[in-house]
Amino acid sequence: MTYCVGVLAEAGLVFASDRRTNAGVDHVATVKKMFVFERPGERMLVLLTAGNLAITQTVVSLLDEDCAQDDGDSLMSATSLFRAARIVGDALRQVHAHEADHLSQQGVAFSASLLLGGQIKGEGPRLFQIYDAGNFIEASAEMPFLQIGEAKYGEPILDRLLGTATTLPQAAKTVLLSYMPTLVSNVSVGLPIDLMTYERDSFTTGQRWTFEPRDGYFEALDAGWSEGLARAFADLPDPPLG
Repeated sequence: MTYCVGVLAEAGLVFASDRRTNAGVDHVATVKKMFVFERPGERMLVLLTAGNLAITQTVVSLLDEDCAQDDGDSLMSATSLFRAARIVGDALRQVHAHEADHLSQQGVAFSASLLLGGQIKGEGPRLFQIYDAGNFIEASAEMPFLQIGEAKYGEPILDRLLGTATTLPQAAKTVLLSYMPTLVSNVSVGLPIDLMTYERDSFTTGQRWTFEPRDGYFEALDAGWSEGLARAFADLPDPPLG
């Protein structure tokens, strides 16, 4: 499993994904789950993946092949993010048609979800969540973030702190904070974490970070958040019991 987040703000977009794919007593595996499709000055798209790794890697490979062929119906030729989301959904349906019955015979559910965001010249930044059936929803001012994977632990932090007026540094910090309870509560999510910001109308890859274990900033953020919560809890009045 994994945990991925996309944030839509007035200033641009923030993306984050961890790299853990397996967690057990004998083996912990990591793999990249953030993929960039870019033509500087014209478009910048980011795809985040969660679910069955064989499925999501096949989807990404299909999208890469379509971009390489440049046949007029790929992420590099889509005229809008909506069309790009449909292309990703179609690729997911193609994999489902080929693999779902075989997986079912082995008792394995077809499981994949993706986040697609970015900007294509002629429209503003947009962000979509694509489900395993190939359908999708879009982020908005009322719903400025989308999550896939182990989303429940970090969602309360995002709900309280994010809005479309949030700056990109604030949004990036909030996204990282949403990983704190997730890392504590679910062993299937773990460092490294890939983080990227995209500035509106830049049409190029923004700032990127990879937070490895024992990263100084990430550890300081974690410690500061924990200490702040402890102080806030201590300052709250006790309930009138007894």
